[in-house]
Formats: sequence, structure tokens, C-alpha cells
Amino acid sequence: MPTEDRGDLRIDRRTALAGAGVAAAVTVGACASAEPSAREVAPGTEVAKVADVPVGGAVIAGGTVVTQPRAGVFQGFSAACTHLGCTVSKIQRETVVCRCHGSAFRFDGTVATGPAERPLAPRAVRVDGDRIVTA
Repeated sequence: MPTEDRGDLRIDRRTALAGAGVAAAVTVGACASAEPSAREVAPGTEVAKVADVPVGGAVIAGGTVVTQPRAGVFQGFSAACTHLGCTVSKIQRETVVCRCHGSAFRFDGTVATGPAERPLAPRAVRVDGDRIVTA
């Protein structure tokens, strides 16, 4: 069977590793910078209205996930997905979902489905009148 002469198409290890490094940096950078709003917010910053967070539900606002597991009890979590740092973006059934790679978190912050392996980071919140603010 005849073979085509392609000349010497060898790539040295340094060039191959450099190319792989650039590809990885671009991929991670795109995910990590998807939404910078999940970073820390100053204490006293309003993240939601009490009326907007349903009992047994959650909202995503101001880089924070706010849940109300029982009437009058509010919990806060960073909206930064613990997989690669994208911002979680939607409430689906009883989970908070990250659009980047499909991780889902229960309303107590724990992982429902990966690839994330760690729970959402807690973020202290408190009720101030009709507002929920960072503590």
C-alpha cells in the first residue's frame, strides 16, 4: 500500500506542552470569568427582597444565592460554582444550576450533581426590614 511522504512533521515536547498550556488557560479563563458578580460583596449590600424568596425556594441575586428553607429563615451562599467558578444561573426544581458544566446544588448549598465536588460557600445574610442584606 503506497504511503504519502509528509516530510518531517515532528513537534518537540516543549512546543506540544506550550500549545496544551495555552488551550487550557483559554478554557479555564473563559469559565472562571463568566460572571464576576459572585465575588464577595460588602456587608449591608441588599441582595434580595424578603417577598422575592419563596418558602422552600431560592433566588440568585447580587452574586448570592438566597434560600428560605422555613418561613422566616434565610440562608445565603456565594453564587460562584465550586467546580470552576462560573456563576450559578438558574433555579430548576429544587436545585441551583450552573450553566457552564451542569453542576447542581441543593438549597442547603450541598452538591446534588457534579462535576462540582464541594458545596457552595456560605455567605452570611440577614433580614433588614423587607430586605435581605449581606451580614
